Amino acid sequence: MKSFINVEDIGPLEKALGEAQEIKNDRFKYQHLGKNKTLMMIFFNNSLRTRLSTQKAAMNLGMNVIVLDVNAGAWKLETERGVIMDGDKSEHLLEAIPVMGCYCDMIGVRSFAGLTDREYDYAETVLNQFIKYSGRPVFAMETATVHPLQAFADLITIEEYRGYVGTVARGRENSASAEGNLVPPYPRTSVPPRKLKVVLTWAPHCRALPQAVPNSFAQWMNAATDVDLVITHPEGYELDPKFVGNAIVEYDQKKAFEGADFIYAKNWSNPGVTCPADYGKITSKDMSWTVDAEHMSWTNNGKFMHCLPVRRNLIVTDDVIESPNSLVIPEAANREISCSVVIKRMLEAL
Repeated sequence: MKSFINVEDIGPLEKALGEAQEIKNDRFKYQHLGKNKTLMMIFFNNSLRTRLSTQKAAMNLGMNVIVLDVNAGAWKLETERGVIMDGDKSEHLLEAIPVMGCYCDMIGVRSFAGLTDREYDYAETVLNQFIKYSGRPVFAMETATVHPLQAFADLITIEEYRGYVGTVARGRENSASAEGNLVPPYPRTSVPPRKLKVVLTWAPHCRALPQAVPNSFAQWMNAATDVDLVITHPEGYELDPKFVGNAIVEYDQKKAFEGADFIYAKNWSNPGVTCPADYGKITSKDMSWTVDAEHMSWTNNGKFMHCLPVRRNLIVTDDVIESPNSLVIPEAANREISCSVVIKRMLEAL
């Protein structure tokens, strides 16, 4: 695997999920693959889970890790071609990228959407420059339009908890076992013979956020053969059709939630699909979309998910995110696992 951007790059999901479980059972099994190899993590934007989980995964696989925060301690980088560089940006990305490639064996890139130019963002300009000019395998640590490591972790979490759908939790016991694995706090039932109903719901936010997380979540859930995906949001917030795929789009949030096994809440700014002039804007602040206990009562005792960080009492109320049915901590823990599978695959291809 030379690059990791979309679900197609990971290959058959059943095999990838099997590798995830193998690594979760023995996180240091493949240390030999990364011996004397270096990962460079490049951050154009802030991070907590992505930085920590990716660095931990690489170290588990025996790699050395270099972390570069472009906005702290590095030259400001110009990303546009043809620009007269007479401003505060001292180095062009087209020189910086091949130099970075000289110092590592693999590159992870985190670069958010600017949310002003849809064509530029959806062309994945920054990421594609790294792929073209670095001479190294490149994976996305969230880009302008996708966050595949998060979506893979989400799928791992859903698969781990699919045998507990519709059950009543005994308590918020999302704690670690002796092996370091998170233990579901639910009495296990037989795996439901039907497909899982998974709902991606928009929720309000005080800032304009990219569509990367919902785009990737929709893409990966569409690829999962045992999931029925429903996407619900206010009219005008339609995601790009190439990510929506075969999902059902339902504008009535209550109807969407009915009988759901998993609720995945996320804000995104207007994608500009139906009205290009609205791209990147906040065109709704409707607080009735905030996920609270009443919303969750419409589900099949559904499990709540969110990628974090989350704005409490905007996206979700305290009681829901702190409930036994909240999976946000196991979900975050699985970021290490999803990244381990991806880096392992890329090391094997070196």
